Amino acid sequence: MISLKNFTVTLYRGTKNTWRKYHFLIPPKVLKKDLKILWRIITERKGGLFWNPDYAEEYNAWLVKNEKGRKTLEDFAYRPLISVLVPVYNVKSEYLRECIDSVLKQSYDNFEVCIVDDASTKKDTLDVLKEYSENSKIHIVHRKKNGHISRASNDALKMAKGDFVALLDNDDVLAENALYEVVKILNDDKKIDFVYSDEDKIGLDGRRCFPHFKPDFSPDTLLSLNYICHLAVIRTSLVRKVGGFTVGLEGAQDYDLFLKVTEKTKKIYHIPKILYHWRMLAGSTSLKLDNKDYAADNGKKAIEMALKRRGLKAHIEKDSKSMYYRVIYDFDKEPLVSVLIPTKDYAEVTEKCLKSVYDKTRYKNFEVIVIDNGSKKPETFELFEKYKKKHKNFQVLRENIEFNYSRLNNLAAKEAKGEYLVLLNNDTEIITPGWLKIIVGYALQSHVGAVGAKLIYPDETLQHAGVILGLGGVASHAYIGASRDDLGIYGRLRVPYDYAAVTGACLCVNKKKFKEVGGLEEDLKVAYNDIDFCLKLLEKGYYNVFAPMVEAYHYESKSRGSDLDPDKVDRFNREQDYMWEKWGDTLRDDKFYNPNFSNRGWFALDKEKRKNRRA
Repeated sequence: MISLKNFTVTLYRGTKNTWRKYHFLIPPKVLKKDLKILWRIITERKGGLFWNPDYAEEYNAWLVKNEKGRKTLEDFAYRPLISVLVPVYNVKSEYLRECIDSVLKQSYDNFEVCIVDDASTKKDTLDVLKEYSENSKIHIVHRKKNGHISRASNDALKMAKGDFVALLDNDDVLAENALYEVVKILNDDKKIDFVYSDEDKIGLDGRRCFPHFKPDFSPDTLLSLNYICHLAVIRTSLVRKVGGFTVGLEGAQDYDLFLKVTEKTKKIYHIPKILYHWRMLAGSTSLKLDNKDYAADNGKKAIEMALKRRGLKAHIEKDSKSMYYRVIYDFDKEPLVSVLIPTKDYAEVTEKCLKSVYDKTRYKNFEVIVIDNGSKKPETFELFEKYKKKHKNFQVLRENIEFNYSRLNNLAAKEAKGEYLVLLNNDTEIITPGWLKIIVGYALQSHVGAVGAKLIYPDETLQHAGVILGLGGVASHAYIGASRDDLGIYGRLRVPYDYAAVTGACLCVNKKKFKEVGGLEEDLKVAYNDIDFCLKLLEKGYYNVFAPMVEAYHYESKSRGSDLDPDKVDRFNREQDYMWEKWGDTLRDDKFYNPNFSNRGWFALDKEKRKNRRA
């Protein structure tokens, strides 16, 4: 039986999140569906529908359901040789033996193992290497002088005869089907240069734990942290072309390599399967990132070198809480930015927004355009006059039309003189000084589409931290209702991440890109116009970025009025249907949200076994 406390907490959280998710507009059909899910959470034993991947017991229960049985192996027409690079130094014999055996047991057999011993002094390490030296698939070189991991890895790279190299640490373990899954993908597309997979860790007790279910290639995420890590399989010629492993960046040599390689190819594929097991040992970065301060410092150097190669001006902050990185782009000339704010009355709310914009903006070259959508109250017009007199860069456009968020912003965009646009709800309040420089810095990047901010409810819980497609329906915000101080999984609430979409309540975009995709879809008057806009940018090859360094309070659509009348419910249903008809396949497969995660609860694992959308 579920306890009264658990029942009450679950009911409260479910009601709160459902209410917020639909912005106070809950059509009967949607409410009925969510109540059914909520009831299942309450009545199902062991805490509901989900498993928490951070709990080893729950993750291992998920593994039992999702790694059952061995699939029939295909005979491949394309059978590339894969060279597994293993730098070795004074590793425990049992770990080294388990590492090498995990390669020898691979279900795909066209591989070689290139081992470089970096002048180990432990007899048991050397004994294991001698034991395996007679195997024809294993090639071993002993360095005379210890040169550290970059030099050892480069020596292994010199030995490699394979079309691709796979990176393996001397105490880690490959899943039995690791190379098979990689070659399976290469048979679908021989032009792929770089394949990476999901991974987990082997705990101190020998159990698997802490899975890392990764997104598809995310360039801005990669500048925040080495989310790729293991398993990484890269075309050998490309690794050699970029100079292999950089000496002097020990502890971040793989990170540096990934940054270099991804500058040379866009043929990158992510396999959403756990193919690598990273051993947690005392003093290892797999156990705690700050175990090796030099690795974190070298990670920062790797980013600095990447930015220099790319000709980009930026400074890098190491976040003290997550230990990951924030890239803040610098630029000499400030392009003109137009901040577009639709409103209707609610002068007090709008003034709070305007005051925060002018007080918190350190950026000088901007204009504010308020789009007045039929205000009637005298205090609203008094507010407009006050700001016109006080600020030369303030203007009001009057559009007395039926409320249509998309059309109002499109009309304002045509009048805007700025090279960059910021869509800003009138019920937001900027918190972060220097906010505009940060989001414009990202919007300036050629590969970036829309840039979004972290939005916070007045009760200090999160309203927006990126959008996940297909979550709870068409889409939903990640971490809605979480604490403002939450770090997020792998620092998602502390450092920039690529997402499929960000909310239009605070969104920055290059005006040329805004026009390129036709602005906001005017058939979507209220709901999902920002999601549709972001998906159009994705379709053009741009990346949308969530920048949590920029924070604002969001008081949630106060000036729009009630959404509970039948006409508005019908409109919501039409707009929801529009999104499914236009973007159905995209909504079912968010490239920035791992398909192993639930589409009913963010970053959770479903208890019910369901087909991996890309298995």
